[in-house]
Amino acid sequence: MKKLFSLVLAAALCLSLAACGTESKSTAAPESTAPESAAPSAETKEESKKVFKVGICQLVQHDALDAATKGFRDALTEALGDSVEFDEQNGQGESATCSTILTGFVANGYDLIMANATPALQAAVSATTTIPIVGTSVTDYAKALEMDFDAAKGTGINVTGSSDGVPGERYVEVLLELVPDAKKVSILFCSAEANSVLQAEEFTAAMKEAAPDVTCTNFTFADSNDIQMVVTAAIEGCDALYIPTDNQAASNATIIQNVCAAAKIPVIAGEENMCAKCGLATVSISYYDIGFECGKQAVEILQNGKDPGTIPIAYAKSAEKEFNADFAETIGFSVPDGYKKIGE
Repeated sequence: MKKLFSLVLAAALCLSLAACGTESKSTAAPESTAPESAAPSAETKEESKKVFKVGICQLVQHDALDAATKGFRDALTEALGDSVEFDEQNGQGESATCSTILTGFVANGYDLIMANATPALQAAVSATTTIPIVGTSVTDYAKALEMDFDAAKGTGINVTGSSDGVPGERYVEVLLELVPDAKKVSILFCSAEANSVLQAEEFTAAMKEAAPDVTCTNFTFADSNDIQMVVTAAIEGCDALYIPTDNQAASNATIIQNVCAAAKIPVIAGEENMCAKCGLATVSISYYDIGFECGKQAVEILQNGKDPGTIPIAYAKSAEKEFNADFAETIGFSVPDGYKKIGE
């Protein structure tokens, strides 16, 4: 009996010890499996930095517009570094292609659009009324936008930019200085470019004011297919040829050079790069500089939150008379003092 009681007591003691062991394990604090909070790494900060996406639509490839685009990119990169990404596309001289490009920019939700040349600007304005637009290589914004506004106060809409405009009287001054006996002057430009139409009108009005006996006649072409025929007709019987800052003419400068040089016709070109290829003289501005000014406007919008409609239209700070020495030699023309040789 004593032996049986001892066995029962031993069993009870074992059960008691087992219970205590279980209770001890269940009350122990569990080890934490949550990761320790850490300060944001340099890489995380870099990923969170705002990167502005900018779409560039350039109407066509030629030296002047290329220089303006480069100036624009340089200004933004100088100010924003790698905080800006560019999507640069070319309209190949077609307004319809520009419209397709701009529709894509809007669909992608870009932060800003740069439109290089009037048809590109017009396509951009048709594509969006909310995304900021900056233009360059546009002569007259009021005419391009079909609006009335004070350029010194801004457009009042989602558009600003820089102008390549030079007063028509400056070109008249050059033409009359170089060809003082001129009686018939032909004006060559693409009828589809609003800038060119405006400049032709300004030139004709300035010539009427300065020399009423000089007759100005417009010769227009629709595209590159008929430019040689139109140039040939334009130089027939004329004393000099004036070409405004026309993108189609600039893209076909070799054709103009070949026709006019052979006929020894003095050509007054709208800008330096065109003059270097097919002209005798020009009143030159820097397209790189106006592109850079446009880029500075874009920085104001992206970095400082400026309303584009309140930013004044920017203009070239200077313009000087230049001449193409090779063209002058080819047509046997002596350029007077006061003209800078292109390339020097």
